Amino acid sequence: MPLHKILLSLALGIASLGALRAANPAPQPQRTISGDITLERAIDIALRQNPEVLRATREIERVRGQVIEVRAQALPHLSTTSTYTKTDRNLFEISSSQNFSSSGTDSTTSSTSSSSVNDSTWRVALDLKQALYTGGQIRAAVRIARFTEDSSYWTLRDTIDRIVGRVRTQFVNVLRSRALIQVQEESIQLLTNQLKDQQNRFDAGTVPRFNVLRAEVALSNARPELIRARNNSLIAQLELARSLGLEPGHDGKPAFHCIGTLDTPARSLSITEALQIAKERRPFLKVQRQNILIETEQIKVAMAGYKPRLDANAGYEFRNSRLSNDLGDTVNGWFLGLTGRWDIFDGLATYGRTKQAHARLASAKINYDDSVLQVELEVQQAFALLQQARETIQSQRKAVEQALESLRLANERLAAGAGTQLDVLDARVALTQARTTELQARADYNTALAEFDRATATNTAYEESFRDPITTARTQSQKPSHKAQSGTPKSVKPTQVKGQSDR
Repeated sequence: MPLHKILLSLALGIASLGALRAANPAPQPQRTISGDITLERAIDIALRQNPEVLRATREIERVRGQVIEVRAQALPHLSTTSTYTKTDRNLFEISSSQNFSSSGTDSTTSSTSSSSVNDSTWRVALDLKQALYTGGQIRAAVRIARFTEDSSYWTLRDTIDRIVGRVRTQFVNVLRSRALIQVQEESIQLLTNQLKDQQNRFDAGTVPRFNVLRAEVALSNARPELIRARNNSLIAQLELARSLGLEPGHDGKPAFHCIGTLDTPARSLSITEALQIAKERRPFLKVQRQNILIETEQIKVAMAGYKPRLDANAGYEFRNSRLSNDLGDTVNGWFLGLTGRWDIFDGLATYGRTKQAHARLASAKINYDDSVLQVELEVQQAFALLQQARETIQSQRKAVEQALESLRLANERLAAGAGTQLDVLDARVALTQARTTELQARADYNTALAEFDRATATNTAYEESFRDPITTARTQSQKPSHKAQSGTPKSVKPTQVKGQSDR
């Protein structure tokens, strides 16, 4: 099966055109497909409607909204407030004072009357607030949001690589199961012909009844293998349909028919080159590197608790006059203020948050180192499986030819009376086993190849503007006078895919 360079501009376009999708609803997913389907078409369908890919694109949209929300902390906030209050007159206190004259007569004068109390008030204000200094908290939070957005893009890439590898593997399983059905059908046909031959010989009186019974038993023992092969073929198609987001047909069986061959294309990468490329290209590792950057900024957010905070607010206010009972009498004017706060002692809460942030950063670095080892293991395993399948194929190619010749000779010896029925049955079993082993080896090779391409991230290629520190440093060390585009290792020459540039 040749190496497929997958065009992923559609998948990345889905992730980058959220606004257009809102204006123009996306087409309904294709739930049923009939007719022939190639591997390229299967991958294209999976990129369009596989649930994992769709969830990853939605996650990008969610993170974009998070970036906007966090960035709002650094921008001015303009708001308007309005209030109207009416108070029960019984809540107002009426005070009286008694003045005594020098002649001894008293006169009581009421300083306030209930009729002069203003029991209704209203206020309308336009308020502008701006954070002037937060100790670097807002700036760090914005950087965290952007790193998280970058991480969501890498997560989409990792999801795409996994889905492409899964579809390739399941497509190979469909081809393998169908080829095994053909092998078992040929075996059944050989046994049927053998049974007819022995029955004719028995009718002619040249062989005993034992030969006929033995041929019937051999035929009966071969039928379960054919039944099992057909059932495995159905299960493989159902698994592929699940990855493609397709529904089974009305009879519970997929209506599509996979077409392809189990070819064995070679890979020219050595294990050392494969490991180097995997470390540079795997989106999984880039997500882990983004987590380290995020946790570094989280320390700055926690350290902001040791620093003061300064906010400014300004606005314009309209309200009724407190010196008049007429609500139409208004006063208005502007106001401006500064609010500063510095927690001298917060019960060691900031110290605790800082300690947690440092621990999370150390954990992120450990996770990255462990992820590198995991990627290396995946590459080494896939490389070893490729080598094993390649050697098995080479050993079985001659075995099939020898088994065919052995069966031909056994039939001729039996026809000439020099051989036995057991020789023919043994030759038939050996041929079936040789064909099955070769088919299994071819399928295993293609499965290992799909895993190898996924592990090294060479199954897909992107045009991007994201500056990966590892790749940038490597490129600059090789060509100090030339500023190369980052993100794509120079040791790989995959087909460039026109797609949405990542951050």
